[in-house]
Amino acid sequence: MGMSETLTNPPNILAPLPSAAAGEVFQELLRGGRFWLERIVSTGQATPPGEWYDQETDEWVLLVSGAARLRFEDEPHDRPLRPGDYLHIAAHRRHRVAWTDPEQATVWLAVHYTR
Repeated sequence: MGMSETLTNPPNILAPLPSAAAGEVFQELLRGGRFWLERIVSTGQATPPGEWYDQETDEWVLLVSGAARLRFEDEPHDRPLRPGDYLHIAAHRRHRVAWTDPEQATVWLAVHYTR
């Protein structure tokens, strides 16, 4: 058996991307113990005005592609995010997605976990 017959294409975080035209798409990639990993695809979505996420778990998020702005309730300004930027969101730290790029898919990789 040749080498090419034993190789398969590994999964890719950027392909294929589901369409997020009708709304953000959340896809669980891995779950174990006290954590789960998900890919989030956004295209122009934002948290509705006046609404805040208040999660039971901690979250570490990486912006893989696209562009976004995240707002924490306890900060006066949005945080702009570009590919490669990541941050930790402590459990119960209220936050919202202020903006995602409407012209291209914004791909997030999020690890949710309990301490």
